[in-house]
Amino acid sequence: MPLPPLADVLATARVVALPLAVRFRGVTTREAVVFEGPRGWTEFSPFLEYDDAEAATWLAGSLDFGWNPAPPALRETVAVNATMPAVAAFEVPRILARYDGCRTVKVKVAEAGQTLADDVARVRAVREAVGPEGRVRVDANAAWNLDEAERAVHALAEFDLEYVEQPCAEIDELAQLRERIAYLDIPVAADESVRKAVDPLRVARAGAADLLVIKAQPLGGVHAALDIVAQAGLPAVVSSALDTSIGLAMGATLAAALPGLDYDCGLGTASLFTTDVVASPLVAREGVLTLDRPRPSSAELDRVSAADDRRDWWLERLRRCHTLLERTAR
Repeated sequence: MPLPPLADVLATARVVALPLAVRFRGVTTREAVVFEGPRGWTEFSPFLEYDDAEAATWLAGSLDFGWNPAPPALRETVAVNATMPAVAAFEVPRILARYDGCRTVKVKVAEAGQTLADDVARVRAVREAVGPEGRVRVDANAAWNLDEAERAVHALAEFDLEYVEQPCAEIDELAQLRERIAYLDIPVAADESVRKAVDPLRVARAGAADLLVIKAQPLGGVHAALDIVAQAGLPAVVSSALDTSIGLAMGATLAAALPGLDYDCGLGTASLFTTDVVASPLVAREGVLTLDRPRPSSAELDRVSAADDRRDWWLERLRRCHTLLERTAR
């Protein structure tokens, strides 16, 4: 696909700010740029701390979804997990009540300022809430070193973990951890080692993960993510980056196109917002998302418009990232 002109992207671009029902990744409001391409609405929403080089890959993913035909869908619905922020254990039932029928819960652990005891209490509360038939996975976002990760997995193993996601930052640490905990039969999933890596296939070649967590925007789009999964030869679970319903539709399109989908996907995060860019947000019903491509109205976008200074910040960021993509395309 030729790179769309910047003017075409900016013509419909709207910067939105969505309040969260609970603090997540250190924020209480999620900001994003949404705009319309020939194939429908798409989203650009790299996290605030990411530099332009990394954010430009997210823009490539946004443009892929807005300008390219979607790959064929192999399924009409996608099962999703509930996402549990690093809240106190007593808050777990309140958060889970926001998700309809989800049988799987991803629990955030290793939050700055918290202890392993906090993680154990939170995961215990989740296991008690979902019962023995529910699935519980944990996500450390690369916050532990190797020894910390081993101790944490031992402490959490009693809760019958489906897998532990990105427990360590380095690929060699992941590989060593897999060896150390092999007898526990708890798989290791790679997220940051895929989406933030110069070589997203290195973690698979190193035998450092049992499965991949893939996200459409950070990997350069639905088509690029499908290619990575095909080359890696590992099972994959599709997740979001706290996207609006428009971004979640991108993730659902990716999940629907995967040849195999053995894990519930992390695409239920619209349930963490108190409002969204569309009147009918893309949230789970009885634990699944039905494939849909949301189309916001002007009134809905007006309702969640970001403040002028934040709009200017995001649009300037988009311009810089588009310039980087132009340079790459030459």
